Amino acid sequence: MGKVVIVTPISVSFVVPVYSGQKYLRSLVAEIETLGAQWSASNAPFEVREICLVDDNAIDGSGELIDTLAAENPLVRAFHLSRNFGQHPATMAGIIRSTGDWIVTLDEDLQHPPSSVNDLFRKVAERGSDIVYANAESAVHQSLIRDLGSRGYKAFVERASGNPNIRMFNSFRLLRGEIARAAAAACGHDTYFDMALSWFTQRVDIVSMRLKDERFIQGKVSGYRFSKLVSHARRMIMSAGAKPLRLAGFFGVLFSVAALVGGAALVLVHFIFPSAVEAKGWTSLILAIVLFGGLTMMLIAVVLEFLSVLVLRAHGKPLFFLIDRSSDEAIKRYFSNPEKVAKAQVRLPTQRV
Repeated sequence: MGKVVIVTPISVSFVVPVYSGQKYLRSLVAEIETLGAQWSASNAPFEVREICLVDDNAIDGSGELIDTLAAENPLVRAFHLSRNFGQHPATMAGIIRSTGDWIVTLDEDLQHPPSSVNDLFRKVAERGSDIVYANAESAVHQSLIRDLGSRGYKAFVERASGNPNIRMFNSFRLLRGEIARAAAAACGHDTYFDMALSWFTQRVDIVSMRLKDERFIQGKVSGYRFSKLVSHARRMIMSAGAKPLRLAGFFGVLFSVAALVGGAALVLVHFIFPSAVEAKGWTSLILAIVLFGGLTMMLIAVVLEFLSVLVLRAHGKPLFFLIDRSSDEAIKRYFSNPEKVAKAQVRLPTQRV
């Protein structure tokens, strides 16, 4: 008799931070269930393990609705934060309590379609990714200032930090569970979660898709006020690393060397061509200022880089991390069969509305 091989499904947890999602949560849960039914119908290696709804001290009736959904649906797990901590902490709270092999984080308001998770998994099959971000093909917030400001600031931090993944950052992500939970546990008070994820892996990819912020379409006010956006930006730069400081140190060394070379040239001119120096004292004064300014810049950069190392250590940046990617073979086999994947794209009737 042949050996019977029992294949364990790859479990997927969905984590949703909730602030004002009363109008959307039932539809969101139903769409995730539909995706799970599609996976089952196509013999996909995935299963929906749980839907973690994290109440971030919601301003509408979302908190009570989360408890109702959890009582009605065994897939739904309800979590309530003691006060409003913000989207990233709420997401991390759900991630830490999740149990899936993979984690999907998405917003409450249906701008992130669960049906697109297959596209994210396809990227894992192609490239062995640990993190896959969804990228909006067009403006998401329907606000030119906010969209351009977000893109511009991310581009600035990307150049300053040398982290090529920053412009990918999006709250619609597919994360390998081990990495997501380790990053969430490592985060300190001011750590930017996506920066922490980049400490654990460089296998980060992106998938472009159509995303729209339903809050702006329906006139709903965003939970991100200007002060929160500024705090968001500050945490990102604080978690970015020390590359800007190293650049400042490099210029400090460059100025010091230039001043020393200029000083040596000035001494030679003074002894060989004394008549060439018309205004004595000014050149040496400028060279002295450049020299000591460069040395000061270099020493400050060294001190600040040392402090940045302490800050990143306080934020939880690890020395190393071990990962198991053995289940990726099942994902590759599934997406190598076009018929199965096509069957999974057929929309099944929603189980709950």
